[in-house]
Amino acid sequence: MSHHQVRNAIQTIVSEIRNEETKLRERYRFLYYQDLIGLVILVCALFGMTGVGWLYYAGEISAPICVIAAAFFASLSHELEHDLIHKQYFRSNALLHNLMMLVVWLMRPNTVNPWYRRKIHLHHHKTSGTKEDLEERLVGNGIRNPLLRLIVIADGLLGLIIFRKALARDISDFRFFTVFNAGFPLTTGYFIVLYSALLYHGFSLLSGGGYSYPLWLLEYMSWVNLLMVILIFPNVIRSVSLNLITSSMHYYGGVNNLLEQTHVINHKLALPLQLFCFNFGATHTIHHFVPNQPFYVRQWLSPKILPILKQHGIRFNDFESVKNANHYA
Repeated sequence: MSHHQVRNAIQTIVSEIRNEETKLRERYRFLYYQDLIGLVILVCALFGMTGVGWLYYAGEISAPICVIAAAFFASLSHELEHDLIHKQYFRSNALLHNLMMLVVWLMRPNTVNPWYRRKIHLHHHKTSGTKEDLEERLVGNGIRNPLLRLIVIADGLLGLIIFRKALARDISDFRFFTVFNAGFPLTTGYFIVLYSALLYHGFSLLSGGGYSYPLWLLEYMSWVNLLMVILIFPNVIRSVSLNLITSSMHYYGGVNNLLEQTHVINHKLALPLQLFCFNFGATHTIHHFVPNQPFYVRQWLSPKILPILKQHGIRFNDFESVKNANHYA
């Protein structure tokens, strides 16, 4: 495409997205109560997550049911955080806005705090597809080695440690401890619990279960095991699903314009992952064109917008790019 064609395609896509949103808001007047909708979704997700946790603690549901249900509710909190970063809720009410930011972080403690993530996410929109895009590189985008890529996708802390020198080389204002400290104290606590469980159960497995542990350790592990089911494992599933989708759909290198920053992932094989990241792969490209739009609106209008994206050159299910470290060929 020529520069003129690219510009016209982008303008057309943005116009179509905004027109569809206008039609939705005119037809469904309740959509204008955006602050209230965001707050209601957050309260429902929080009560849902704590509710299934309590049911598990009370012995009413099994661990797998608790983990799967909690992971779904946690995925809602990620979408809300994404909207809050773009100030879609309570823009003029700092108290409620920041309270919502705190709650979504509590529901997803394996992430940096939302206030720091706002900085790197807005930077992501400016640098998507380049070495400077810290947000996507922290979740595996652009990594050629499949083993290292899976490590970063599954364990953000270990990935940060492994790639700290590469990130410092490529990103001018990258500071390891700035990113590391952005997770304190929630992310720090999350990894303490996770690594405690891995070390304890790993040692028990290797020793054949014959080792006698001190009482204080057994009491500590009873709380660790509870947290693993109601909070840690759900967020492992949520974050792995999201990181795998987002690191696959964003291009890295060879990107010259907005049309080339992402491809759409809506393949049926990705559905299990989409369940725990709220259909992120099929809708996030829309967000790149119109960032200031609530996630539920984006989901609602996506059936009409996806054909328009394809018509104007946006790729779909370009899994070949993953083999080439996400390079836009």
